[in-house]
Amino acid sequence: MSNSKRETAGVHQGTNGRRFHFLQLISKNIAVVLTYAMKKTASLFSFLLIIAILSVSSYAFDGPLQVKNQFPLFLNVSAPYLETASLQDSFAASLSHSSIYLVERSTEWDIGLDMEITELNLQFRKSINNFIELGVEVPILSFNSGFMDGFLNSYHDTFGFPDYGRGNRPDNKFLYEVKKNDRLIVKGESGRIAVGDIRVTVKKTLLKGNPAISVKGEIELSTGEPETGYGNGSVDTGISLLMDKRLGEVWKTYLNLGVVFPGDLKGHERVNLDPFLYGGAAVEAALWKTISLLGQVFVQGSPFPETGISSVDRTAVLLSLGGRYHSGNSSFELSLTEDPNTSGAPDFTLNVAFIKNF
Repeated sequence: MSNSKRETAGVHQGTNGRRFHFLQLISKNIAVVLTYAMKKTASLFSFLLIIAILSVSSYAFDGPLQVKNQFPLFLNVSAPYLETASLQDSFAASLSHSSIYLVERSTEWDIGLDMEITELNLQFRKSINNFIELGVEVPILSFNSGFMDGFLNSYHDTFGFPDYGRGNRPDNKFLYEVKKNDRLIVKGESGRIAVGDIRVTVKKTLLKGNPAISVKGEIELSTGEPETGYGNGSVDTGISLLMDKRLGEVWKTYLNLGVVFPGDLKGHERVNLDPFLYGGAAVEAALWKTISLLGQVFVQGSPFPETGISSVDRTAVLLSLGGRYHSGNSSFELSLTEDPNTSGAPDFTLNVAFIKNF
Protein backbone atom coordinates (compact mmCIF):
# COMPACT_ATOMS: atom_id res chain seq x y z
CA MET A 1 0.00 0.00 0.00
CA SER A 2 1.41 3.41 -0.89
CA ASN A 3 2.15 6.04 1.76
CA SER A 4 -0.72 8.22 0.55
CA LYS A 5 -3.22 5.35 0.88
CA ARG A 6 -1.96 4.53 4.36
CA GLU A 7 -2.36 8.16 5.36
CA THR A 8 -5.90 8.26 3.93
CA ALA A 9 -6.85 5.04 5.79
CA GLY A 10 -5.41 6.46 8.99
CA VAL A 11 -7.48 9.62 8.59
CA HIS A 12 -10.69 7.56 8.07
CA GLN A 13 -9.96 5.41 11.13
CA GLY A 14 -9.26 8.47 13.23
CA THR A 15 -12.46 10.13 12.02
CA ASN A 16 -14.55 7.02 12.78
CA GLY A 17 -12.94 6.75 16.21
CA ARG A 18 -13.77 10.37 17.02
CA ARG A 19 -17.37 9.86 15.82
CA PHE A 20 -17.78 6.77 18.01
CA HIS A 21 -16.32 8.61 21.01
CA PHE A 22 -18.64 11.56 20.32
CA LEU A 23 -21.71 9.27 20.17
CA GLN A 24 -20.68 7.60 23.43
CA LEU A 25 -20.29 11.00 25.06
CA ILE A 26 -23.70 12.17 23.81
CA SER A 27 -25.39 8.94 25.06
CA LYS A 28 -23.75 9.33 28.48
CA ASN A 29 -24.79 12.97 28.76
CA ILE A 30 -28.38 12.13 27.80
CA ALA A 31 -28.46 9.42 30.47
CA VAL A 32 -27.17 11.87 33.10
CA VAL A 33 -29.73 14.51 32.14
CA LEU A 34 -32.64 12.06 32.13
CA THR A 35 -31.58 10.57 35.46
CA TYR A 36 -31.40 14.07 36.97
CA ALA A 37 -34.87 14.80 35.53
CA MET A 38 -36.25 11.61 37.12
CA LYS A 39 -34.96 12.68 40.54
CA LYS A 40 -36.47 16.16 40.16
CA THR A 41 -39.77 14.65 38.96
CA ALA A 42 -39.98 12.47 42.08
CA SER A 43 -39.30 15.49 44.30
CA LEU A 44 -41.91 17.57 42.46
CA PHE A 45 -44.47 14.78 42.78
CA SER A 46 -43.96 14.65 46.57
CA PHE A 47 -44.25 18.43 46.81
CA LEU A 48 -47.48 18.52 44.83
CA LEU A 49 -48.98 15.76 46.96
CA ILE A 50 -48.48 17.98 50.00
CA ILE A 51 -50.34 20.75 48.17
CA ALA A 52 -53.14 18.29 47.41
CA ILE A 53 -53.53 17.48 51.10
CA LEU A 54 -53.91 21.16 51.92
CA SER A 55 -56.32 21.85 49.04
CA VAL A 56 -60.05 22.18 49.70
CA SER A 57 -61.41 22.60 46.20
CA SER A 58 -63.63 20.08 44.41
CA TYR A 59 -62.77 19.09 40.85
CA ALA A 60 -63.42 16.35 38.34
CA PHE A 61 -61.75 12.91 38.40
CA ASP A 62 -61.03 10.91 35.22
CA GLY A 63 -59.91 7.52 36.50
CA PRO A 64 -56.61 5.59 36.64
CA LEU A 65 -53.67 6.06 34.29
CA GLN A 66 -53.92 4.45 30.85
CA VAL A 67 -51.11 1.96 31.56
CA LYS A 68 -50.95 -1.64 30.33
CA ASN A 69 -48.37 -4.36 31.01
CA GLN A 70 -46.25 -4.54 27.84
CA PHE A 71 -44.29 -7.65 28.79
CA PRO A 72 -44.21 -9.48 25.41
CA LEU A 73 -45.33 -12.89 26.70
CA PHE A 74 -48.36 -11.36 28.46
CA LEU A 75 -49.17 -8.46 26.16
CA ASN A 76 -51.40 -10.44 23.80
CA VAL A 77 -53.26 -12.41 26.48
CA SER A 78 -56.04 -9.85 26.97
CA ALA A 79 -53.58 -7.68 28.91
CA PRO A 80 -55.69 -6.01 31.63
CA TYR A 81 -55.33 -2.49 33.03
CA LEU A 82 -56.98 -0.36 35.70
CA GLU A 83 -60.05 1.72 34.93
CA THR A 84 -62.90 3.61 36.55
CA ALA A 85 -66.26 2.08 37.44
CA SER A 86 -68.05 5.02 35.78
CA LEU A 87 -69.63 4.56 32.37
CA GLN A 88 -67.91 6.68 29.73
CA ASP A 89 -68.48 8.31 26.35
CA SER A 90 -64.92 8.82 25.18
CA PHE A 91 -62.09 8.30 22.74
CA ALA A 92 -58.56 7.70 24.02
CA ALA A 93 -55.22 7.35 22.26
CA SER A 94 -52.45 6.01 24.47
CA LEU A 95 -48.82 5.79 23.31
CA SER A 96 -46.50 3.59 25.39
CA HIS A 97 -42.82 2.82 25.01
CA SER A 98 -41.22 0.06 27.09
CA SER A 99 -37.83 -1.55 27.46
CA ILE A 100 -37.66 -5.31 28.14
CA TYR A 101 -34.75 -7.59 28.95
CA LEU A 102 -35.03 -11.27 29.86
CA VAL A 103 -32.56 -13.87 28.60
CA GLU A 104 -32.89 -17.11 30.57
CA ARG A 105 -33.38 -20.82 30.05
CA SER A 106 -34.64 -23.78 32.07
CA THR A 107 -34.80 -27.50 31.40
CA GLU A 108 -37.73 -26.98 28.99
CA TRP A 109 -37.85 -23.30 28.11
CA ASP A 110 -35.46 -20.95 26.36
CA ILE A 111 -36.65 -17.33 26.47
CA GLY A 112 -34.76 -14.44 24.88
CA LEU A 113 -36.27 -10.96 25.13
CA ASP A 114 -34.07 -7.92 24.51
CA MET A 115 -36.13 -5.20 22.86
CA GLU A 116 -38.19 -2.06 23.11
CA ILE A 117 -41.91 -2.05 22.38
CA THR A 118 -43.96 0.88 21.14
CA GLU A 119 -47.75 0.55 21.30
CA LEU A 120 -50.45 2.93 20.13
CA ASN A 121 -53.69 1.82 21.77
CA LEU A 122 -56.93 3.32 20.43
CA GLN A 123 -59.97 3.05 22.71
CA PHE A 124 -63.58 3.88 21.85
CA ARG A 125 -66.24 3.80 24.59
CA LYS A 126 -69.95 4.51 24.29
CA SER A 127 -72.45 4.77 27.16
CA ILE A 128 -75.95 3.75 26.09
CA ASN A 129 -78.66 5.59 28.06
CA ASN A 130 -76.32 5.63 31.10
CA PHE A 131 -77.21 1.94 31.45
CA ILE A 132 -74.38 0.04 29.79
CA GLU A 133 -71.03 0.89 28.21
CA LEU A 134 -69.71 -0.71 25.03
CA GLY A 135 -66.06 -0.43 24.09
CA VAL A 136 -63.51 -1.48 21.50
CA GLU A 137 -59.70 -1.29 21.64
CA VAL A 138 -57.31 -1.49 18.71
CA PRO A 139 -53.59 -1.91 19.56
CA ILE A 140 -50.92 -1.06 16.98
CA LEU A 141 -47.54 -2.55 17.92
CA SER A 142 -43.90 -2.30 16.91
CA PHE A 143 -40.92 -4.27 18.27
CA ASN A 144 -37.49 -2.67 17.91
CA SER A 145 -33.88 -2.91 19.08
CA GLY A 146 -34.42 0.53 20.61
CA PHE A 147 -32.15 3.23 22.00
CA MET A 148 -32.69 3.25 25.78
CA ASP A 149 -30.14 0.70 27.06
CA GLY A 150 -27.49 3.28 27.94
CA PHE A 151 -29.97 5.44 29.82
CA LEU A 152 -31.52 2.45 31.63
CA ASN A 153 -28.13 1.23 32.83
CA SER A 154 -27.49 4.63 34.44
CA TYR A 155 -31.09 4.84 35.70
CA HIS A 156 -30.95 1.44 37.45
CA ASP A 157 -27.51 2.20 38.90
CA THR A 158 -28.66 5.57 40.25
CA PHE A 159 -31.82 4.33 41.97
CA GLY A 160 -30.49 0.88 42.89
CA PHE A 161 -33.01 -1.04 40.79
CA PRO A 162 -32.04 -4.50 39.47
CA ASP A 163 -31.51 -4.73 35.70
CA TYR A 164 -32.20 -8.42 34.89
CA GLY A 165 -28.56 -8.83 33.75
CA ARG A 166 -28.93 -6.38 30.87
CA GLY A 167 -25.19 -5.68 30.88
CA ASN A 168 -24.50 -9.20 29.60
CA ARG A 169 -25.60 -8.28 26.05
CA PRO A 170 -24.60 -5.50 23.64
CA ASP A 171 -26.63 -2.30 23.94
CA ASN A 172 -29.64 -1.86 21.65
CA LYS A 173 -29.45 -5.27 19.96
CA PHE A 174 -32.81 -6.93 19.16
CA LEU A 175 -33.82 -10.38 20.41
CA TYR A 176 -37.29 -11.93 20.61
CA GLU A 177 -37.26 -15.70 20.56
CA VAL A 178 -39.20 -18.21 22.66
CA LYS A 179 -38.57 -21.97 22.52
CA LYS A 180 -39.87 -24.99 24.40
CA ASN A 181 -37.93 -28.24 24.26
CA ASP A 182 -35.81 -26.68 21.48
CA ARG A 183 -38.93 -26.14 19.34
CA LEU A 184 -39.62 -22.57 18.22
CA ILE A 185 -42.80 -20.96 19.61
CA VAL A 186 -42.41 -17.24 18.78
CA LYS A 187 -39.77 -15.34 16.82
CA GLY A 188 -40.28 -11.57 16.62
CA GLU A 189 -39.22 -9.15 13.90
CA SER A 190 -37.54 -5.82 14.55
CA GLY A 191 -38.99 -2.68 12.99
CA ARG A 192 -42.31 -4.10 11.83
CA ILE A 193 -45.60 -2.33 12.63
CA ALA A 194 -48.76 -4.44 12.92
CA VAL A 195 -52.20 -4.58 14.55
CA GLY A 196 -52.44 -6.76 17.64
CA ASP A 197 -55.46 -8.56 19.08
CA ILE A 198 -58.57 -6.33 19.13
CA ARG A 199 -60.62 -6.27 22.34
CA VAL A 200 -64.37 -5.69 22.81
CA THR A 201 -65.70 -4.74 26.26
CA VAL A 202 -69.03 -4.36 28.06
CA LYS A 203 -69.44 -2.52 31.38
CA LYS A 204 -72.56 -2.43 33.58
CA THR A 205 -73.11 -0.35 36.72
CA LEU A 206 -74.12 -2.37 39.78
CA LEU A 207 -74.13 0.42 42.37
CA LYS A 208 -74.26 4.17 41.87
CA GLY A 209 -73.07 6.69 44.41
CA ASN A 210 -70.05 6.56 46.70
CA PRO A 211 -68.75 3.93 46.33
CA ALA A 212 -69.65 3.21 42.71
CA ILE A 213 -69.36 -0.42 41.61
CA SER A 214 -69.46 -1.90 38.10
CA VAL A 215 -68.77 -5.22 36.41
CA LYS A 216 -66.93 -5.47 33.10
CA GLY A 217 -66.75 -8.32 30.62
CA GLU A 218 -64.37 -8.54 27.67
CA ILE A 219 -63.53 -10.63 24.63
CA GLU A 220 -60.20 -10.33 22.83
CA LEU A 221 -60.30 -11.43 19.21
CA SER A 222 -57.51 -13.21 17.34
CA THR A 223 -56.49 -10.46 14.92
CA GLY A 224 -52.72 -10.37 15.52
CA GLU A 225 -50.09 -12.75 14.16
CA PRO A 226 -49.01 -15.21 16.89
CA GLU A 227 -45.85 -16.53 15.19
CA THR A 228 -44.19 -13.11 15.41
CA GLY A 229 -45.64 -12.03 18.77
CA TYR A 230 -48.43 -9.70 17.64
CA GLY A 231 -51.21 -11.94 18.95
CA ASN A 232 -51.82 -15.32 20.58
CA GLY A 233 -53.97 -16.91 17.85
CA SER A 234 -56.96 -17.55 20.13
CA VAL A 235 -59.99 -15.83 21.63
CA ASP A 236 -59.51 -14.64 25.23
CA THR A 237 -62.24 -13.69 27.69
CA GLY A 238 -62.25 -11.94 31.04
CA ILE A 239 -64.43 -10.44 33.75
CA SER A 240 -63.65 -7.86 36.43
CA LEU A 241 -65.18 -5.93 39.31
CA LEU A 242 -64.50 -2.18 39.44
CA MET A 243 -65.00 0.18 42.37
CA ASP A 244 -64.55 3.94 42.78
CA LYS A 245 -64.49 5.56 46.21
CA ARG A 246 -64.23 9.30 46.79
CA LEU A 247 -62.37 10.43 49.92
CA GLY A 248 -63.33 14.03 50.56
CA GLU A 249 -63.03 16.80 48.00
CA VAL A 250 -59.50 16.13 46.75
CA TRP A 251 -58.89 12.38 46.75
CA LYS A 252 -60.47 9.51 44.86
CA THR A 253 -59.48 5.85 44.88
CA TYR A 254 -60.03 3.11 42.30
CA LEU A 255 -59.98 -0.64 42.96
CA ASN A 256 -60.07 -3.40 40.31
CA LEU A 257 -60.12 -7.19 40.64
CA GLY A 258 -60.49 -9.55 37.71
CA VAL A 259 -59.72 -12.85 36.02
CA VAL A 260 -58.71 -13.63 32.42
CA PHE A 261 -59.45 -16.91 30.65
CA PRO A 262 -56.96 -17.06 27.77
CA GLY A 263 -57.07 -19.34 24.77
CA ASP A 264 -53.96 -21.22 23.69
CA LEU A 265 -50.87 -19.57 22.26
CA LYS A 266 -50.83 -20.79 18.65
CA GLY A 267 -47.37 -19.78 17.50
CA HIS A 268 -45.05 -22.04 15.54
CA GLU A 269 -45.99 -24.61 18.19
CA ARG A 270 -49.06 -24.66 20.46
CA VAL A 271 -48.80 -23.77 24.17
CA ASN A 272 -51.65 -24.21 26.64
CA LEU A 273 -52.21 -21.04 28.69
CA ASP A 274 -53.78 -20.85 32.14
CA PRO A 275 -56.39 -18.48 33.64
CA PHE A 276 -54.86 -15.79 35.84
CA LEU A 277 -55.99 -13.26 38.42
CA TYR A 278 -55.14 -9.57 38.42
CA GLY A 279 -55.92 -6.54 40.50
CA GLY A 280 -54.80 -3.12 41.49
CA ALA A 281 -55.47 0.18 43.17
CA ALA A 282 -55.05 3.80 42.09
CA VAL A 283 -55.23 7.14 43.89
CA GLU A 284 -56.05 10.40 42.09
CA ALA A 285 -55.45 13.78 43.73
CA ALA A 286 -57.18 16.75 42.07
CA LEU A 287 -54.87 19.69 42.74
CA TRP A 288 -56.51 22.39 40.65
CA LYS A 289 -59.22 22.54 38.03
CA THR A 290 -56.69 21.61 35.35
CA ILE A 291 -54.15 19.34 37.08
CA SER A 292 -54.30 16.07 38.98
CA LEU A 293 -51.63 13.63 40.15
CA LEU A 294 -51.98 9.85 40.16
CA GLY A 295 -50.21 6.88 41.68
CA GLN A 296 -51.17 3.26 41.17
CA VAL A 297 -50.05 -0.32 41.62
CA PHE A 298 -51.08 -3.24 39.43
CA VAL A 299 -50.41 -6.97 39.95
CA GLN A 300 -51.11 -10.00 37.78
CA GLY A 301 -50.34 -13.70 37.67
CA SER A 302 -48.67 -15.47 34.78
CA PRO A 303 -50.81 -17.06 32.03
CA PHE A 304 -47.97 -19.42 31.15
CA PRO A 305 -47.57 -22.90 32.60
CA GLU A 306 -44.65 -23.38 34.97
CA THR A 307 -41.52 -22.55 32.97
CA GLY A 308 -38.85 -22.87 35.65
CA ILE A 309 -37.87 -19.23 34.94
CA SER A 310 -38.73 -17.08 37.95
CA SER A 311 -39.00 -13.87 35.91
CA VAL A 312 -41.95 -15.43 34.07
CA ASP A 313 -43.50 -17.56 36.82
CA ARG A 314 -43.61 -15.01 39.64
CA THR A 315 -46.29 -12.34 40.11
CA ALA A 316 -45.83 -9.24 37.97
CA VAL A 317 -46.02 -5.84 39.72
CA LEU A 318 -46.26 -2.45 38.00
CA LEU A 319 -45.83 0.78 39.96
CA SER A 320 -46.91 3.92 38.10
CA LEU A 321 -46.69 7.64 38.88
CA GLY A 322 -48.10 10.31 36.62
CA GLY A 323 -50.07 13.48 36.11
CA ARG A 324 -53.05 14.62 34.09
CA TYR A 325 -53.84 18.00 32.56
CA HIS A 326 -57.47 18.89 31.80
CA SER A 327 -58.59 21.22 29.04
CA GLY A 328 -62.34 21.42 28.55
CA ASN A 329 -63.64 17.94 27.70
CA SER A 330 -60.14 16.70 26.89
CA SER A 331 -57.23 15.62 29.03
CA PHE A 332 -53.57 14.76 28.53
CA GLU A 333 -51.58 12.47 30.79
CA LEU A 334 -47.97 11.46 31.28
CA SER A 335 -46.73 8.59 33.43
CA LEU A 336 -43.66 6.52 34.26
CA THR A 337 -43.92 2.85 35.26
CA GLU A 338 -41.33 0.67 37.01
CA ASP A 339 -41.38 -3.06 37.88
CA PRO A 340 -40.33 -3.42 41.56
CA ASN A 341 -40.70 -7.23 41.48
CA THR A 342 -38.47 -7.65 38.37
CA SER A 343 -40.73 -10.29 36.85
CA GLY A 344 -43.38 -10.42 34.13
CA ALA A 345 -43.16 -6.71 33.30
CA PRO A 346 -41.01 -4.25 31.35
CA ASP A 347 -37.99 -2.68 33.04
CA PHE A 348 -39.42 0.76 32.39
CA THR A 349 -42.46 2.21 30.59
CA LEU A 350 -43.14 5.76 29.46
CA ASN A 351 -46.77 6.47 28.61
CA VAL A 352 -48.54 9.51 27.16
CA ALA A 353 -52.27 9.61 26.49
CA PHE A 354 -54.96 11.88 25.08
CA ILE A 355 -58.57 11.43 26.22
CA LYS A 356 -61.60 13.14 24.67
CA ASN A 357 -64.90 12.94 26.57
CA PHE A 358 -68.16 13.43 24.70
